[in-house]
Amino acid sequence: MTAEDPEAGGGLGTRQLVVAAALALAVVAATAAFPAVVDARAAYEIPVEREASAGDLAEPTGDAWESVETVHVPMSSSGAAVPGGSDTTVESVQVAAARADDRLYVRLSWSDPTANASTDSLRAFADAAAIQLPVSSDSQPPIAMGSTDDRVNVWYWNAADGTESLLAGGAGSTTEIPESTVETSATHTGDRWSVVFTRSLSSDRANVTDIDPDEDVNAAFAVWEGSNEERSGQKAASEWYYLSLGPSEGATPYETVLWAVAGIAVVFTTLVTVEGIRRTRGE
Repeated sequence: MTAEDPEAGGGLGTRQLVVAAALALAVVAATAAFPAVVDARAAYEIPVEREASAGDLAEPTGDAWESVETVHVPMSSSGAAVPGGSDTTVESVQVAAARADDRLYVRLSWSDPTANASTDSLRAFADAAAIQLPVSSDSQPPIAMGSTDDRVNVWYWNAADGTESLLAGGAGSTTEIPESTVETSATHTGDRWSVVFTRSLSSDRANVTDIDPDEDVNAAFAVWEGSNEERSGQKAASEWYYLSLGPSEGATPYETVLWAVAGIAVVFTTLVTVEGIRRTRGE
């Protein structure tokens, strides 16, 4: 049997083989890039323990927290244009989250050799911490206190003044939300602060984040070091992370696409290879 004219019908020509091979390589390259996307998403995940028993989750040193995964979250100055805005001391915060009895519990813990819990003197500033959530739980507002079109809720704890819920639509626009349902409990042991924030998942109030128990929600974190005279915009802050409240069963959308593309790439590459071998042998 003689080989067919490579440009004739009845099979793939040389040019077609080259194009097909290039397409296959492009698909394989795209497939290889998807794990990086998945890893990037996972890098900003705060896993939420879904089967937690309320127990002593409200206590920062409660035994229930021993089985909850903790994430190391880097912090840096918020970049606020205030005197000393870039002078912050807290470099990271440990974050853990759990869901129990339709409530969300988030524990922040960070290194702080001194507990500053009084503002009695003129130059005294209290230690503080906060969690920022978008008002619309499926959005990611500007990190610096949101914007007029995409506002944020801030759960704020101050070692001297207690807890507040705040609404903000950009830097300098913060207002207090009355009758807050956010509760906190804090303790300073050794050289660390640990603070638990808790609130019911659902809310029927305007401008208050309604947290869907089956959907992820973005969250950012901030810490003020009182001994460094940090206050207002002078704070250590994180980037946006997300609390993984969504279902854990099955593959994520990223993984589903990854495997689908990988399957197509394998089939396509195999067909191109078989055709190339057939034509080389002159079949």
